[in-house]
Amino acid sequence: MAIKYSRQRQEIKNFLMSRKDHPTADVVYMNVRQQYPNISLGTVYRNLTLLADMGEITRLHLGDGVDHFDADTSPHYHFVCSKCGQVMDLHMNNIDSIVDIAGMNFNGEIQGHITYFYGICGNCNEPDNEN
Repeated sequence: MAIKYSRQRQEIKNFLMSRKDHPTADVVYMNVRQQYPNISLGTVYRNLTLLADMGEITRLHLGDGVDHFDADTSPHYHFVCSKCGQVMDLHMNNIDSIVDIAGMNFNGEIQGHITYFYGICGNCNEPDNEN
């Protein structure tokens, strides 16, 4: 089934493509609303879900109770700061061999993995930012 073009959906995707901080739906809504003042939060949620289901964006479940979104759908890893909650891309070599390691004692078929790295980001780790 073909999905009808939507200017609002395209603006949501364009906004995500302009960001590297993996925003939540609320952040997307607050920013897209500047271009489309009548857009509802429900419309933003529906379009984010549709874009994720179509594989045009990635939905990240980071354990903080809210979904974050990433326009970069290429295989890559994320770092989450345990102090400030910032989410950033990690530029590193591929670790797909972990699938083979995980499957060594598993009686099934592992088809992929999602890996998040946690710790303290450089900004929070600065001596001036100690709380």
